[in-house]
Amino acid sequence: MMLPTATATAVFLTAAPSSFSTRRRRSRAIFASLSPSFSASEEPLLVRAARGEDGLPRPPAWMMRQAGRYMAEYQALAKRHPSFRERSENTDLIVEITLQPWRAFAPDGVILFSDILTPLPAIGVPFDISDSKGPVIQSPVRSKEQVRELVPIDLDMLQFVGESLKILRNEIDGKAALLGFVGAPWTIATYIVEGGMTNTYTNIKSMCHTAPDVLKGLLSHLAQAISDYIIYQVNSRAQCIQIFDSWGGQLPPHVWEQWSKPYIKQIVSRIKKECPNVPLVLYINGNGGLLERMKNTGVDVIGLDWTVDMTDGRRRLGNGISVQGNVDPAFLFSPLPVLTDEIHRLVKAQRFPFNLRYFVFLLNAHVQFINEIT
Repeated sequence: MMLPTATATAVFLTAAPSSFSTRRRRSRAIFASLSPSFSASEEPLLVRAARGEDGLPRPPAWMMRQAGRYMAEYQALAKRHPSFRERSENTDLIVEITLQPWRAFAPDGVILFSDILTPLPAIGVPFDISDSKGPVIQSPVRSKEQVRELVPIDLDMLQFVGESLKILRNEIDGKAALLGFVGAPWTIATYIVEGGMTNTYTNIKSMCHTAPDVLKGLLSHLAQAISDYIIYQVNSRAQCIQIFDSWGGQLPPHVWEQWSKPYIKQIVSRIKKECPNVPLVLYINGNGGLLERMKNTGVDVIGLDWTVDMTDGRRRLGNGISVQGNVDPAFLFSPLPVLTDEIHRLVKAQRFPFNLRYFVFLLNAHVQFINEIT
């Protein structure tokens, strides 16, 4: 599952329930200390950085898991609307949840509150979300017949996404970049084939060898659908799109080269033709062994996870592509000055989008513990 994201400091400071207004002021101070604020007469800073523009005043700051349960406002809303599907498929709720962290912390990116599995029903794959198991697909796709039953993406079923993006673009009024996102074909396929979350990826990895034609057909269908979905988001006024191959890092590099990269390249190639001015970001969990291969997909930005040294990542990728990342989540348990120093260290190490996906991903996994120790 991929829930969208504000600054690491902001998320950390609001994890505990007390003194929220004080923490909010301190988190804003972290942003302000990075550099002068954005001028509304220009394109958003994040978009300019993603395109690789020179001479920017500072790296833009945002986090992918921006809206979510670390915020008291979100917790209150979730009590009134306990279904995640409702929260992520109702235009009014999507807009409100997306704007909560932007109003609180003024990050440089506002990312749509949604999920990488949101478009599945629109291609003929219904799913549910269980509080204990996460996403559940009752009929995993593992045969040629099931692949043939998939339909071209029905964008009319996703109008809540388009409507939300249009409203959000008007709300933020050029003061930040509006980001959409999608899952990469391999990652989406893992859910469809496995029937939900998995720690082993047994079925889909076996299909690489036992039913390669079935898997190729599924991945090709997903690449087409995801391309259509990206274009729909762009036409609905998204300014930058992030592609999450969340489980691509579970593959050996040569296997990722065969079963994930070609389908990402297919998507990138089409988007570059039809939406040439929209930057594309690629992120993979555990991507240290894939950086050079990721660059060859043609995206504009590579997201580095916290296991990759920023300087080494920049050396390996070269200067022809933007990067974003990457704080060790252990810094969440450090005193604020230590966390602040680490943020500034990373800012000095790069001129590119500043993103803390793993930071927040692990924070959400340990909210109860953080609340207990604070």
